[in-house]
Amino acid sequence: MLNVGKIEEGFVLDHIKAGKSLDIYEHLQLDKLDCTVAIIKNAKSNKMEKKDILKVECDINLLDLDVLAFIDHNITVNVIKNGEIVEKKDLVLPKQIKNVIKCHNPRCITSIEQELPHIFYLADSEKEVYRCKYCEEKYTESALVKH
Repeated sequence: MLNVGKIEEGFVLDHIKAGKSLDIYEHLQLDKLDCTVAIIKNAKSNKMEKKDILKVECDINLLDLDVLAFIDHNITVNVIKNGEIVEKKDLVLPKQIKNVIKCHNPRCITSIEQELPHIFYLADSEKEVYRCKYCEEKYTESALVKH
């Protein structure tokens, strides 16, 4: 049994789909923060069979919850203070995301104007559909921007 110690101050991202923790690590740019990060992959879970967990020992305010919610709004965010969970944050799909996904429409203005930010808005919250602000192109899974 693997034992990863508890953290004193920070947050734990729980119920991450198995295999997605490194994507989340990259998109939240945790490598740029000067803090301790533990990545637990393929942990056993009663709720999901297998899951990933991220334990991050830094201020929760350094975390972009919109990016996290866009990637997977079913992740549980536990805020830790003095070694105890003091708050559970609910993730809600953001109304708009900027520079998280990229428009792949070759006729989109973002293909020509490289400096323009890639902005997508939530077009259908029930179906979780995002569309490009400029050309209305629908987001597809393969469009995540690598940082």
